Amino acid sequence: MEAEIKKKILIIEDDAHIAEGLELNLRMKGYEVQLAADGVSGLQCWKESQPDLIILDIMLPGIDGISVLRSIRLEDEQVPILILSAKGASDDKIKGLSYGVDDYLAKPFNLEEFLLRVERLLLRRSWNKGDDDGPSIVPAKFTFGTNRIDFEMSKAKGRKGPIDLTEQELKLLKVFVANQGLPLTRARLLNIGWGYTGTTTTRTVDNFIVRFRKYFEENPKKPVHFVSLRSVGYVFVPEPDG
Repeated sequence: MEAEIKKKILIIEDDAHIAEGLELNLRMKGYEVQLAADGVSGLQCWKESQPDLIILDIMLPGIDGISVLRSIRLEDEQVPILILSAKGASDDKIKGLSYGVDDYLAKPFNLEEFLLRVERLLLRRSWNKGDDDGPSIVPAKFTFGTNRIDFEMSKAKGRKGPIDLTEQELKLLKVFVANQGLPLTRARLLNIGWGYTGTTTTRTVDNFIVRFRKYFEENPKKPVHFVSLRSVGYVFVPEPDG
């Protein structure tokens, strides 16, 4: 008889006392648990381990929990995410839910309630397992103007013909497509797209925008899709007016 495969849970929490307490109780329930103390390492652990459930704090060093959530949802709409946060105000809950969180518990919380919510989310995950064709924020293929991006094949077709996209170009394009028409700061683009912290220059984004304009704009010097916003950042406009 084969041994049952343990469910993997990733806890992204900077309070060591809380994280270790949760880890102990979850292991006692038979789960495999991994800890990350900040947003950057949390994203790295998620990519490497592909957990069955993520428990996420909002107030994290480096990258906040909402940015971690948004970054994960660009790649994976299926993995359940439970936010644990001292920020229990309704607007914080609404923001989390709008970006794709599955459940929300405000600190302090009842341990038994927490364990029941974990069990429920994992059960829902098992029901949906294998449904890899579910809805996603970013479609597999996206067309704007005369341009076409194929996110699955890492390719695009622009004004000068076929383009082989790098991993970082794909990630940044996904951020723009998921937030089309919305102003995005350079720092936000870095955080959501790549998990970079403030130690990385925001000029990195500007260099990628120059590339995108060469790929996709009829006149790169007068862009209509990848538009600069003075003192803010950029906005992606798939169908410009006029």
